[in-house]
Amino acid sequence: MSFYCLYDLILNYVIKNIMKNYLKAFLIFLIFIFSSTAIAENQDFNKWVKEFKKKAISQGISKTTVDKAFSRIVFIEKLLIYDKRQPEFIEKTETYLGKRVTRSRIYTAKKLLVQKKDLLLKVEKDFGVPKEFLLALWGIETNFGVHRGKVDILSALATMSYDKRRSAYFSKELITLLKLIDAKKVDINSMYGSWAGAHGNFQFMPSSIANYAVDYDKDGKIDLVNSLEDSFASAANYLKTIGWNQNITWGSEATASKKINKKFITTDARDLQKGMTYKKWVELGVVAKNSLVASDNFKLVRPDGLDGPIYLISTNYEKLLHWNRSLRFAVSIGVFSDNLIYD
Repeated sequence: MSFYCLYDLILNYVIKNIMKNYLKAFLIFLIFIFSSTAIAENQDFNKWVKEFKKKAISQGISKTTVDKAFSRIVFIEKLLIYDKRQPEFIEKTETYLGKRVTRSRIYTAKKLLVQKKDLLLKVEKDFGVPKEFLLALWGIETNFGVHRGKVDILSALATMSYDKRRSAYFSKELITLLKLIDAKKVDINSMYGSWAGAHGNFQFMPSSIANYAVDYDKDGKIDLVNSLEDSFASAANYLKTIGWNQNITWGSEATASKKINKKFITTDARDLQKGMTYKKWVELGVVAKNSLVASDNFKLVRPDGLDGPIYLISTNYEKLLHWNRSLRFAVSIGVFSDNLIYD
């Protein structure tokens, strides 16, 4: 072996070992950094827990309930990622609808219309909310109870309350849940649901449970997981209470033959633009795919911005925004219900 070959072998060996050591050192450094960050985060969360417990007790919640609830609460960091990547706000409408208003779900809903006919008709009569909308909500929210969520709701709400992004909202929800537990209106051991703290077949937040949940089967307790009677009636009561109008539809997808003035276009659920009668919309070149009453008032929404699909929406659509403040979510409920009503 020549001197130069031997030199290359020794040099390569030295470089490889140096790189291995550097890599090991770098990995150790990363582990140290992440561990230190996690420890600091946990310490800050524990401080927050201590202060929040004081706040809860000061609002009349018993120390026993507070101690029991917080004994099971843990910080779940991944929930913060879920909050920032909600599909309702990052997916295009076509993609969002394609994943949720599926043939299989529509097929299931049609079967349920027959299987649960008596219950659905009774709830519809008592609350004035069409059965098709209730099934659409159930299908979109939890795939008819299949995906109700397995996250500990107390931990979810505590995590989101600790985070600064929407702390005020989630703190109120956590206080409400603690009050419900304290009053024995919900069972602490059954409080599992979504990353955001929503519970049951229709994904009720604690404030919705407090304000709209109904013991429809009269068994002395509200069960939004195992009782379809309570679940359907509670969802219907929610919509009825906030002003659902049983005499009008949600709206319809539409087409435009002329350019629409931007001042009439809603692209943000927090900033709904002025509406007008359907007759006036037709005069401006906007025509609905489904039949709409000429004298009824409608607003125009485009969830994807100025180039996306167009929908003319009624006040009932706005009630769906109260349920979930997303233009795409409300559209999905309307489109799903249309598949049950018009097919």
